[in-house]
Amino acid sequence: MRIAIAEDQYLLRDGLVRLLESQGFEIVAAVGSGPEMLAAMREHVPDVSIVDIRLPPSHTDEGLRAALTARAERQGFPVLLLSQYVEQLYASELLADGAGAVGYLLKDRVFNSEQFVTALRQVAGGGTVMDPEVVTKLLNRNASDALLGRLSARELEVLELMAEGRSNNSIAASLVVTEKAVAKHINSILTKLELPPSDDDNRRVRAVLAYLQR
Repeated sequence: MRIAIAEDQYLLRDGLVRLLESQGFEIVAAVGSGPEMLAAMREHVPDVSIVDIRLPPSHTDEGLRAALTARAERQGFPVLLLSQYVEQLYASELLADGAGAVGYLLKDRVFNSEQFVTALRQVAGGGTVMDPEVVTKLLNRNASDALLGRLSARELEVLELMAEGRSNNSIAASLVVTEKAVAKHINSILTKLELPPSDDDNRRVRAVLAYLQR
């Protein structure tokens, strides 16, 4: 798998390169700004790009803007965004095109190499990955919503795992229940939240996050 990295902090950028190369990935570019990331994407056509949201020169959302431009030029281009903080707007903008192959992780996840590499592979394969802390904060911000209030405690647990991009099998293993029970909970959740049922993980995640961001 060919990867481009856009991260302005040299030590983290170098650490990402070393980590991913040790896992057998090919790093085609490691740059420190949004414009450089776009140039690398156009020149090397990587399979996936890892992008820090805050890049020079503005250090605000330069990385996010570069990622959105890249996905506009190459529909469905896989991008895994890294952020120091949870920002609901970033999650919303990243998912807005509905194409999948996107991820949003807090930088702390990089230090768990197994979790980080798994998330990267999932995004590169067209999946949607949201950091558990991002999902939890979105849930907490919307806890008073009338529709969310319809859910049972168990359904809230399932909803959070769904929003992380987990499969039914993964949710079942995490909660120590059967896949049949998970499917029943999901159908109930989508009905209570007035969202159409779907077996497609990306559509489920987008539907849940779209609801949480209302």
